[in-house]
Amino acid sequence: QVQLVESGGGLVQAGGSLRLSCAASGRISRINAMGWYRQAPGKQRELVARSTGMGSINYADSMKGRFTISGDFAKNTVCLQMNSLKPEDTAVYYCTADVKDYGFNTVDAWGQGTQVTVSS
Repeated sequence: QVQLVESGGGLVQAGGSLRLSCAASGRISRINAMGWYRQAPGKQRELVARSTGMGSINYADSMKGRFTISGDFAKNTVCLQMNSLKPEDTAVYYCTADVKDYGFNTVDAWGQGTQVTVSS
């Protein structure tokens, strides 16, 4: 099994910054990609940013220039630096990992989510 533990959420005023962190543990042979999704109340879950082991990074358009994802796959961690936060960034943020386990199975793991609230 693969476990993801997120930290760093909280309450911040508009224009402020937060840094989310995620650590993966368990039967991990290799991490192919790690990323972040978010889900606001009444809305579908959406991609925030994703980083692959091959060095590819992609962001949702509304996060470009404000959010920065950084992955250290040797340490099984990924961080999301969020700057210039807006009230519409309020959501539960989920860490995800695309992992190859010791049985060479591909595992799509999700964290429990961390709340980010941006006040106006």
